[in-house]
Amino acid sequence: MKKHFKLGIIGCGYKAHCILRGLVLSDFLSEKKIIVSDVSEKELEKVSYLGVGTTTDNKYVAENCEFVILAVGCANFENVIKSFGNVVPEKLITLISGVKKNAVKNAFGLHAVRVARAVINMPCFIGSGAIGLDMSDYKSLDDIEFISKVFDNLGTIVCVDESKMDAVEGLSGGGPAYALMFIDSLIDAGAKQGLPKNEAKVLAVQTVLGAAEMVQREEQTLAELLVQACGKGSVAIEGVKTFEKNNFSGTISDAVDAGVKRLKENSDK
Repeated sequence: MKKHFKLGIIGCGYKAHCILRGLVLSDFLSEKKIIVSDVSEKELEKVSYLGVGTTTDNKYVAENCEFVILAVGCANFENVIKSFGNVVPEKLITLISGVKKNAVKNAFGLHAVRVARAVINMPCFIGSGAIGLDMSDYKSLDDIEFISKVFDNLGTIVCVDESKMDAVEGLSGGGPAYALMFIDSLIDAGAKQGLPKNEAKVLAVQTVLGAAEMVQREEQTLAELLVQACGKGSVAIEGVKTFEKNNFSGTISDAVDAGVKRLKENSDK
């Protein structure tokens, strides 16, 4: 049966909004070919400016879309599957943290369901995100190309095996929060030294952007760049010593570990 929409999204929270913006603003997929569902009319109103179809009926989306993205919280997963009734989408993409592809397949019993799994992060909202993507269930080149283009519009894709998804989420999912904390701390430190906060913000943001861009552009390793940054007479040397004394690397590692641990706890429930 011919589907009314190319893509449907179940759930209209932040992740869904990121995808909708990326697709519609890129002109990759017409808004007329997209529909999103949510129990909250208020959430659906937030994406009305994009011109996509909206509904509160999950079953309608599952029945009328070629591809269906699950963009709900893990606590709502079972209720969402129940809301499909006897409808079984053939092509699914899950963004649900901590929920493995097999869990999604098993929810539909013996029915054949193809499932891709993706992890996106906060900067996907502006097209500068980091995406972990597993499409190993899909064999059709057309399907693989479509899914890839959906996420291409959100940032940089790293194709990984699903067994690495918790690590991806621990790093890139939590990473923006850690980077924001670092930038905020740089701004406060600059203000403490007498800079107006607006000037400290400009300097801190550009410093972090510039450092990241050097990692992308330069052929040197991170270790080599760090040696250059801490050249003789550099103010960075004493600061780096302070970081090392306070186990900066260990603290970051502990933060990622804590996030991954939480994901594993959720997936075991």
